[in-house]
Amino acid sequence: MRPARKVFDPVESLLVSTLVVAIAEIGDKTQLLAIILATRFKKPVPIIFGILVATLANHALAATAGFWVADLLSGQGFKWAIAVSFIAMAAWALIPDKADDEDGSKVGRYGVFVTTTIAFFLVEMGDKTQIATVALGAKFHSIFWVAAGTTLGMMLANIPAVYLGEAATKVVPLKYVRIGAALIFLGLGIWATVEAAELMR
Repeated sequence: MRPARKVFDPVESLLVSTLVVAIAEIGDKTQLLAIILATRFKKPVPIIFGILVATLANHALAATAGFWVADLLSGQGFKWAIAVSFIAMAAWALIPDKADDEDGSKVGRYGVFVTTTIAFFLVEMGDKTQIATVALGAKFHSIFWVAAGTTLGMMLANIPAVYLGEAATKVVPLKYVRIGAALIFLGLGIWATVEAAELMR
């Protein structure tokens, strides 16, 4: 029999989702795409709105997938799967991302907003921030608050990139940012591991 869920805390869901994605997004290929679009078009407002719309759509789907996965899997196996996924994300966060050259060459045929929306939605598919959103949706069993938090995290990371361009990546060395992101994912993995271990008692 599946154990009862703990009391849902929307503030915790929002804040953890925001922090995880904001840190993980720094140096990610979608942030590098934001820099490419910003330096090419020099129109920050439509780029920012394109990022917002694409992220809301993509992360709502990801959080929904996590929500339903949480309902389909059994309690103990589900907890261990989430723990392993966060620890794997910690390792993935240490791997540098590079934006493909073609990401910048495909823009220009459409409007800035449409180009940004389509490019971000496609590039975000299968990205570590999307996978993290699935895991967070499953962990917190929330679509709205997780999608809102991960979208906020994306915007916190990408708005400075749009306005500051390449200089945004030099504020803090990306090596240390990736280490910080890995530690956050590792912490979440340990947290989930402890919860899974408690189910075995």
